[in-house]
Amino acid sequence: MEPNTRRIFAKTAAATLLGSRLQSSSAMAGAGQVTGSGRKRSDASWFAACPFGISTHWTALSQAVRPADWRPFAEAVANFNVDRYVERIAGAGASYLIFTSAHALQQLAAPCDALDQVLPGRTTKRDMIGELARACEQHKLHFILYYNHSCNHGDDPAWEHAVGYHEADKRRFVSNLLSILKEMGERYGRHVKAWWFDSCSSLDAHGPRWGDTTVPEDYRFPWEEWTVAARAGNPDRLVTLSPGMMRYYLYSDQQDYEWGEANDLVAVPAAQFTPDGLQAHRWVRLDNPEWVHQRYDKPLVPPRFELQHLVAYVKTAHRFSVPVTFNVDVDRNGELLPETLQLLHQVRQQVS
Repeated sequence: MEPNTRRIFAKTAAATLLGSRLQSSSAMAGAGQVTGSGRKRSDASWFAACPFGISTHWTALSQAVRPADWRPFAEAVANFNVDRYVERIAGAGASYLIFTSAHALQQLAAPCDALDQVLPGRTTKRDMIGELARACEQHKLHFILYYNHSCNHGDDPAWEHAVGYHEADKRRFVSNLLSILKEMGERYGRHVKAWWFDSCSSLDAHGPRWGDTTVPEDYRFPWEEWTVAARAGNPDRLVTLSPGMMRYYLYSDQQDYEWGEANDLVAVPAAQFTPDGLQAHRWVRLDNPEWVHQRYDKPLVPPRFELQHLVAYVKTAHRFSVPVTFNVDVDRNGELLPETLQLLHQVRQQVS
């Protein structure tokens, strides 16, 4: 085994916070498993059958590779070439796409009345998210939507105050977020196969902590209400709640699959399900360690891993029916690096 290969797989031993929890599975795990609260988990077999998918952290903070091509958010959304973007994702051999609807800033590339009522000027006329979902369906890609509530350590202070995050009574805050989720879920229906929810630690002080938060130590976020709203428009929609990178914590048994932020080629899967019965999943940063292309006037970041290492990782994961998501660098105009897409195409050829 080459030195680089040894280093990559040696990291597995250090990934105890994920890996040590993922090496055994429950005999009752999988579709239809009844959780402690009495709910049957949604069928994740379509997800388990996927060798790998692609995610892109395309956000309001994404920067253009060429300064002359920079446009304000609404204009960037209006000019985004959805068909070309999805064709490239599909051509790279992905089975699904995880698209970032909102990240550090609460700005949606779509209309949303519930969000407009909280803070006008944060949505767009063009429903780019809906167009992406339909384009994915045409290319036989599953569409998964990432969402961040954007109340994270002052990243978006105007939103934090408008939505009610800093209020002692969290009921208005919760109601605002649930209204946004419900509206989006009902609009996209079965086009959205799953949600990936980030920054749960900023909503609930139980579990891992990431920086300062105004949430009281004894506050328990109503995750059951959250997951109900998340399934509006599609009762079979999968849901996951992330406690953070390389962390394992179950906020609610109302979720269906694992968040899986391994970041690198670590926590090599050895079972399809987590001990809590969640469909296992890995999410790896293929190129940009910052996830978002947020540096102005900089080229897209090339892949960090060699072909044989990616193939070995995906083959192992796929043997246990664990999908791997590769986050791929994308600029403000939806540009993707051809060499990255070609590398993933080669992975798919060898895995298939």
